[in-house]
Amino acid sequence: MSITGIITAAAVVGAVGIFVGLFLGVAGIKFKVEVDEKEEAVLSALPGNNCGGCGYAGCSGLAAAIAKGEAPVNACPVGGEAVGNQIAEIMGVAAEASVKKVAFVHCQGDCDKAKVDYEYSGITDCRMMGFVPGGGPKTCNSGCLGYGTCAQVCPFGAITVENGVAVVNKDKCKACGKCVEVCPKHLISLIPYDAKFAVACSSTDKGPVAMKACTSACIGCGLCMKACPNGAVKVENFHAIIDQEKCVGCGLCAEKCPKKAIVKA
Repeated sequence: MSITGIITAAAVVGAVGIFVGLFLGVAGIKFKVEVDEKEEAVLSALPGNNCGGCGYAGCSGLAAAIAKGEAPVNACPVGGEAVGNQIAEIMGVAAEASVKKVAFVHCQGDCDKAKVDYEYSGITDCRMMGFVPGGGPKTCNSGCLGYGTCAQVCPFGAITVENGVAVVNKDKCKACGKCVEVCPKHLISLIPYDAKFAVACSSTDKGPVAMKACTSACIGCGLCMKACPNGAVKVENFHAIIDQEKCVGCGLCAEKCPKKAIVKA
């Protein structure tokens, strides 16, 4: 190959390289994605668990919503007040008051207290119990099935199944709400972390029926409601409900409950 051919080939390659470089440079400017610095700062402040407890698709989704003003600065249940304050500072707004919450299982019908109609052997997934007779082997149709689906979805290892009923570790729970969503019996709720007492039963059966199904079932007798000096307890559909905002933790409702269905939270 002559020197002229070599020079020509090098020139062509160089020209192509320059063209490609210019093209990529122009394309990079034209299609550049603007980065919201506040959104990036908020994202870095979030814990990064991507649990979805805030209602958004992971921490990046929440960060974008906060940056746009579509979500409160304390929307992350995992980060709690500390992260909320940090994000409030980033956004230049006043920190909003938040109440730390924890999951609570409204059932204590374990293998010793709850009665069963039959022995079940099959897929151990609470969500599948809707396809079996009676919604599960336990006589109480409102009770914890005890197969641990809530424990399986908990990203923090805060739930265990003990003697046939789910139990929440308050110190590990971050109130992401995944257990609340997955429980087919709807007997898990988020209550204030500092709540003193809660009703550990979800049954709305009449007293005689409830007692036959579980020895610790709420029978809707109303003694707890009568004992409460602050009107924090009411009975609806044969089931006691505690208004945590009114409850002062005196414990009189728990003392008067004949079935011990009200327990320390």
